[in-house]
Amino acid sequence: MKVTAGVVQMDVRLGDVSGNLARAVSGLRRLAGRGVNLAALPEMWSAGFDYPRLTEHAERTPELLERLAREARELGLSIVGSLPESTPEGVANSSFFVDEKGVRRPPYRKVHLFSPTGEDRRFAAGDRAVVLDTPLGRIGLIICYDLRFPEIARKTAEMGAEILVIPAQWPVARARHWDVLATARAVENQVFVIAANRCGADKDTLFAGRSKIVSPWGNILARAGKRPATISASLDFGEMASFREKIPCWRDRKSILY
Repeated sequence: MKVTAGVVQMDVRLGDVSGNLARAVSGLRRLAGRGVNLAALPEMWSAGFDYPRLTEHAERTPELLERLAREARELGLSIVGSLPESTPEGVANSSFFVDEKGVRRPPYRKVHLFSPTGEDRRFAAGDRAVVLDTPLGRIGLIICYDLRFPEIARKTAEMGAEILVIPAQWPVARARHWDVLATARAVENQVFVIAANRCGADKDTLFAGRSKIVSPWGNILARAGKRPATISASLDFGEMASFREKIPCWRDRKSILY
C-alpha cells in the first residue's frame, strides 16, 4: 500500500482542550485533502503539560481518542499522537495509534521522562518498546526525549519497525539537536522518521517547530518552519529496501558485542 505521511504542527495551548482539538482536527482534514493516510500530532497535544490538571486531562483522553477514531473513519486516516493516559501506576505520557478500527493496542508509554522539567515526578514511566502491525506497515512509537536514547529507537527497528513516529515538544534552545537526532535515528536504523514537534510558547519556553519527515537515506522529504503548518511526503519503501541492500548494516552487525 502507498503511504503518504503528514504532520500537524500546532501551538499546543496549555489546558485548552477544546481549542487544541479544533486545531488538530483542522490540520488532519487539510492533510486528508492532500491524500495523506498516516498523520502525526505533537506530544501531549490535547492540553500540553498542564500539571495541576493532569489527572483531569487524562480522564478526557478516551473521549478524545473516540473523536480521533471518528475522524480516522471519515477521512481514511491513521493518526498518531501523544496524550495523558490513566494507568494503575499513575498518569503516563502515551502515544496512541488510531485508525478506522479504533485505537490499536498497546499504546507506547514514554520510557525516558525529562527530569530537568520534572516529568519523572509527574508521570509513570513506560517499560517497553512498541511496534504495531498496521495496513501501512510496521510502525514504531517513541516520544520526544526518547529521541536522545538511540537504544529505544534501535529496539523498535530490531522489532521490525519500518516507520518511526515521534511526537514531541522540543524547544528552540535545543533545535539543532532535534534536527541532528531525528536524521540520525532514520539513517542508523534505515527507517522513515516522522517527527511531529509543536510550535508556539509556554510562559518563557519557545518551541522549535521544525517538524520533519526523513527518509532512511537521511533526506528531508518535508520540513516545517517555526509556525503552525501541515507538511506531507510520500514514503518510498523501495528506497528503504535499496538502502538496506546497498549498505547492509543489519547483516553486518556484530550483535554479540552489543
